[in-house]
Amino acid sequence: MASGSKKVIYAALVGNTLIAVIKFVAASITGSSAMLSEGIHSLVDTGNQGLLLYGLKRAAKPADKNFPFGHGKEIYFWSFIVAMLIFALGGGISIYEGIHHLLHPQPATSPLINYLVLGLAMVFEGAAWFFAFREFKHNKGEGSYIKAIDQTKDPAVIVVLFEDSAAMLGLLVALGGVALTHLTGNPYYDGSASIIIGFILLGTATWLARETKSLLIGESADPEIVRGIEEIVQRSSIIEGINEVLTIHMGPDFILVNLGADFADSASADAVEQEVAELDSQIKARFPRVKRVFIEAEKLVRKRIDNNSDDGQ
Repeated sequence: MASGSKKVIYAALVGNTLIAVIKFVAASITGSSAMLSEGIHSLVDTGNQGLLLYGLKRAAKPADKNFPFGHGKEIYFWSFIVAMLIFALGGGISIYEGIHHLLHPQPATSPLINYLVLGLAMVFEGAAWFFAFREFKHNKGEGSYIKAIDQTKDPAVIVVLFEDSAAMLGLLVALGGVALTHLTGNPYYDGSASIIIGFILLGTATWLARETKSLLIGESADPEIVRGIEEIVQRSSIIEGINEVLTIHMGPDFILVNLGADFADSASADAVEQEVAELDSQIKARFPRVKRVFIEAEKLVRKRIDNNSDDGQ
């Protein structure tokens, strides 16, 4: 999954870099506010892809003494930073530029350059979007797209997909603003388009921040994984019941499981030890993303406490 995420990010990085350069050149020639906002948008997206790549690199660091469960959550942190940058730089500056253009309108020149640049941008952005969507579709499984977006634990692909979706929508808005300004001679359409692009980015950033915040705090594994773990444990001949199955994602490909089980009173310590090892092996084999499994033999623990209390008396 990490390898697929990198491919998507690299594709978006190359595309956005080319698009940003083209848009800024066009904005400087034509004086279009919407085109300048689109250039800022693509520049922010380029920086965001760099941050996501840095986050993936940091997340791949092995566990150490200070971080015994690894650094997988680094990608969640940097995805959250990306959302904040889209909000502050992309959305904020675009709205500011649009308002400034409305207060101090300037007629746009050379509209044909804007049409050409927007057309090229749609081609590049569409290719990056298709690449991200294909990777997302490959990883989503058999569920619906909405469910897959809500339950995804790999924010890198989702961030790029939503960035590119917002970019495509922004390009359509910019095209509309440029076309209306060209046809009517009214520069207010161009400034208004810049403001609309800003609000599109604010909405995208707010949604991404919400999703990545949840992952950063610590989301549980998918319900299907939890049910699968319960099924494995329930087949045990010496476990009478499951008290709870607690899971948390320490990264897109790292699930930590804490299981509370009631072992049979007749089970010996050796039998419990062997069963714990077997359950650990079965759970990890069925769900490769499960890296650590902790099983609490709660009834045996309570018995030991009771026995120790009796001995003390």
